Amino acid sequence: MEIVHVVENLDRGGLERTVVDLIASQRDAGHECRVICLFKLGLLARELLANGVRVDACGKRPGLDLRALRRARALIRQSPDAVIHTHNAMAHYYAVLASLGLPVKCRINTRHGMGGRARSGRQEWLYRQSLRGTDYAVAVCEAARQRFAADGMRPRRALLSVPNGIRLERFRPADDVARQSLVAELGLPTGSRIIGTVGRLQPVKDHALLLRAFAKVRVQVPEAALVIVGDGPLRAALEAQAEQAGLSDAVRFMGDRHDVPRLLTGMEVFALTSTSEGYSVALLEACASSLPIVATDVGGNREIVRHGINGRLVPSGDTAAIATALIALLRGGEQAAAMGRAGYAWAQAEASFRTMAERYHGLYDVSSDLSSAAMALQGRVS
Repeated sequence: MEIVHVVENLDRGGLERTVVDLIASQRDAGHECRVICLFKLGLLARELLANGVRVDACGKRPGLDLRALRRARALIRQSPDAVIHTHNAMAHYYAVLASLGLPVKCRINTRHGMGGRARSGRQEWLYRQSLRGTDYAVAVCEAARQRFAADGMRPRRALLSVPNGIRLERFRPADDVARQSLVAELGLPTGSRIIGTVGRLQPVKDHALLLRAFAKVRVQVPEAALVIVGDGPLRAALEAQAEQAGLSDAVRFMGDRHDVPRLLTGMEVFALTSTSEGYSVALLEACASSLPIVATDVGGNREIVRHGINGRLVPSGDTAAIATALIALLRGGEQAAAMGRAGYAWAQAEASFRTMAERYHGLYDVSSDLSSAAMALQGRVS
């Protein structure tokens, strides 16, 4: 079976990491895979290209780009009777438009977050129209599936949830030796205790809130340090915020990293302060690294973080609550360690990449009659 994945790009992120790992699993199962990037290739494309996976970019420009649409159509035409698996809204409606009239086995879309807030927005409208030519729409957590169902999302066959999974073999539990090593590597004072987070430096992750909470943590736990792994458009602003708050000596901005599993083993607590999440790969990785977690109670986070068992859930936007939860885990001793172990055990049982891949493989086995996939997409594409 040939599977064509369509994404906006392959920059480093949870969605993109999931796609790359899914392709590895599909190739292990004997399938042929390709990727079409609507915009540019992105950093993770190198990993696929190095392993012999074809990756093409359409070079989409802002607004309606018929050239990119024609490019996508020409690329899809090269894979007759393939499964078209798209990721998120824009990649999906462009792929559906591009594949109209071409022989495809089936079309599957995965929404990797909670979806757009404005149901009446143009992109969401185009996405909903494209579902008329979509066999399955997949949410990455049950909270998202329920929201999509309530909002009237109706693919041809079914709206499902397939939780993300990770390659557990890449991760190992954090320990004191790794913590001491990371402290020394980062030039932090001996005895520093690292709170870590991983994610793109963009508004939805609300790192500014985490920095404000960390300022409060430092008052109570002076040996606390904050390690922020990831890059993005807000990096300069966040670095300036840390400096203005007098936190530069205790905060490390690590940028984009390929060694996240190693870095996680040197942390003591993991924090995620997003304003919106689907089914966070970063939280799965934290669990697989045996880290107790503080996370905002948004999206699918409560499907991963069970309050009082493997971490603490706090209201989004509540600086004081986040600081209090972080301090409690830093001071939690054996209770915090037990939370980390509970998260690790849960990850081994529930967060396997194999489970996720097998569920997708089951969907790919459906056959689709293209003649029944008629749809009308009118108006502008953006």
